[in-house]
Amino acid sequence: MDNKKEEIVKYHLSIGQEISEVELNEIVGKKEYILCAAIWYKEIPLKKVVNGVLPKNCDKGLVVLGHRHGQCMWTMSSLTGLRTCEIGEDCSGEHEQGFLTNTNRFVDREEGGQIAFNAGQTKDLRTTLYSEDLY
Repeated sequence: MDNKKEEIVKYHLSIGQEISEVELNEIVGKKEYILCAAIWYKEIPLKKVVNGVLPKNCDKGLVVLGHRHGQCMWTMSSLTGLRTCEIGEDCSGEHEQGFLTNTNRFVDREEGGQIAFNAGQTKDLRTTLYSEDLY
């Protein structure tokens, strides 16, 4: 089994789901693309961690999704009262702006630019992707 298939099987098993060979081949055959804007708040503790809730490459914190990054910030502030900043009493701490892909991966703005270009979501290769580049 190649690395990509093995990674997919391990992920599904980690969240208590079995995956058939047909489903596995369908997932592997899909081109990765950007679903939406996301901000990974790395220092926000979760009260309960459930397998499969975070993107598969995020090992801690909270990932907030939105149409645009501003919506992610508004949601974070509305739910926690914290601002999206790293230093200060009411700051969320370390965070990273990026995107969620259809394979449930969080990617930064640079990798997001390459994925969007490869998937035909942007006409030009972006070294830094913004949600406004997509829709």
